[in-house]
Amino acid sequence: MTSENLIGEYLRARRELVRPEDVGLPGSGSRRRVSGLRRSEVAVLAGVSTDYYVRLEQGRDQHPSEQVIEALARALQLDDDATAHLRGLASPSARRRRRAPRAERVPAGVLQMIQCWSETPAVVEGRYTDVLAANPLATALAPYYAVGTNLVRATFLDPRVEAMYEDWDDITHSAVAALRSLTGPDVDDPRLNELVGELSVRSDRFRHLWARHDAAPKRSSRTAINHPQVGRLELSYEKLPIADTDRMTLCVYHAAPGSESAEKLALLGSLTATGEPRSRDRLQR
Repeated sequence: MTSENLIGEYLRARRELVRPEDVGLPGSGSRRRVSGLRRSEVAVLAGVSTDYYVRLEQGRDQHPSEQVIEALARALQLDDDATAHLRGLASPSARRRRRAPRAERVPAGVLQMIQCWSETPAVVEGRYTDVLAANPLATALAPYYAVGTNLVRATFLDPRVEAMYEDWDDITHSAVAALRSLTGPDVDDPRLNELVGELSVRSDRFRHLWARHDAAPKRSSRTAINHPQVGRLELSYEKLPIADTDRMTLCVYHAAPGSESAEKLALLGSLTATGEPRSRDRLQR
């Protein structure tokens, strides 16, 4: 994925995702030869010359002004996250080259805190979505929550993930967008190149999603997990940035108080504490 034309690749990918009819132009019935918008159409919508827009896509101009960025964002129907990503790509100060990845160490206080949470699954994710720490209940909830597991790789290559999550399609989309958002313009990062290269070869879905150039941080949300021991769990999760780290995140799962899922999560916690292998039968006693 190493490239010196980050702006051009991003603009081209986003241009191809905009349907002409969404911006008041004739659609597929007009014998269009390109998917999405033409370069000239983006230029008109953004209020810039076609020649200037072509220079942007070709990488001959990589630092558009804030006014142009905002105009391109409107023309390409970018949301706030996508616009922020474009702004980052256009900023010379944002371009960073790493000779080697730096070691990631979870703060001792965070490690101690999550180990004390016997009823709350908690995971610390690193910059590349590696699991850096997980308490026992998190691993019981999802066995791939184990130190050393890369969560993006597991999402696409570990069949347990697709089997457990009902919203797997949404999870894969947000995982790729979050990876782009986390790494930004660090295209020469060896660790990132290795991960993207492996998944591009081994997963058609990853390759398709990565080519879209979506970028959005992973936010707090809800999910449903089909757990082999306790059954279906409807959970919320919070994504909390850890201060004074290089983009580490604390992910905490919880269920609505008094809900069936809260009861099942408590049961899973008790099974984890006692080491019992039994399943959901205890809920029916």
